[in-house]
Amino acid sequence: MSLHDDAVLVLKGYEDQGELRQAYLDHLTAHPDGMWKACHAGHLTASALVIDPERGRVLLTLHRKLRMWLQMGGHCEPDDATVAAAALREATEESGIAGLTLLSGGPVRLDRHPIPPPCHWHLDVQYAVLAPPGAVHEISDESLDLRWFAYDEVAGVADDSVVRLLEATRARL
Repeated sequence: MSLHDDAVLVLKGYEDQGELRQAYLDHLTAHPDGMWKACHAGHLTASALVIDPERGRVLLTLHRKLRMWLQMGGHCEPDDATVAAAALREATEESGIAGLTLLSGGPVRLDRHPIPPPCHWHLDVQYAVLAPPGAVHEISDESLDLRWFAYDEVAGVADDSVVRLLEATRARL
């Protein structure tokens, strides 16, 4: 099964955000290359919120280009077998934490946001991953900083999309 086909199945199985979910599906129908950065009409991305529920905190990255505190994430790669695998790979690469595990139940949220040309939209499929006990993070080249934030601190440092992702993740826990 191709990554495109996996994305369609994942989105068809996702029961929330009906109008946005349909926009993602319509995009993939209209753009067979809609999984890849080369699709200038927009493309799917995969991200994951790294969470430590035992300590009530999340790990955010200070994105090098955007200079915003965000969840880990990025573009799908040809070696990604699934959208979930892409999100887990991105979280592992950007956090430096080995042993992250996906929160069961599929994507937590969808978030469509504009990006600078030549592309126009990121259609982000957002997951959550659980950090193992005693997780030690390491800053990647894509980040200016990595920091754990208590749940109640996130709204003070991150934008609304990250706050909504945290709320949806906590509801799933």
